[in-house]
Amino acid sequence: MRKALLAARRALPDATRVTWDAAIAQRLLDWCAQENVKELGVYWPLHGEPDLHGAYAQLAARGVALSLPVVLEKHAPLAFSAWTPGEPMVKDGMGVAVPARLRLRPAPATLLVPCLGFNEQRYRLGYGGGYYDRTLAAVPRPRTLGIAYACLAASFPNGEYDIALDHIVTEGDLY
Repeated sequence: MRKALLAARRALPDATRVTWDAAIAQRLLDWCAQENVKELGVYWPLHGEPDLHGAYAQLAARGVALSLPVVLEKHAPLAFSAWTPGEPMVKDGMGVAVPARLRLRPAPATLLVPCLGFNEQRYRLGYGGGYYDRTLAAVPRPRTLGIAYACLAASFPNGEYDIALDHIVTEGDLY
């Protein structure tokens, strides 16, 4: 299922992706304003994930403290580094962009979680590493906002260690 969802996402035309990303970004901005979000864990897009960099810049300009996830060790929860849009980035050992100068901080109170796929119960299908599930198992658990394209809704059972997200934002709706 992961391969099929990844292929479907990668096959989206660029013009469609740009339009959908803009719609998701606006929903994110509206939700953050409505919820008075002060700190937000964001993500650097991989493998065709929605690119929300424009929204990140607007959130930073509003005074929202942003952070990016960082893998410090395998089979562990994510760590987080403070991040400002435009700062120098480097690729980590898994090819993911992280701030060139890590400034580790506690996990943010609210976290964007990219979804390869998602189901009706707001469980997410990721790439299989379990990093987000281990991160969400921590207490206190951050509020979560899954980010996905609506065409990636799928039917799949949740696993024993899976944790449902609080909301999922797509280009068409908030679940």
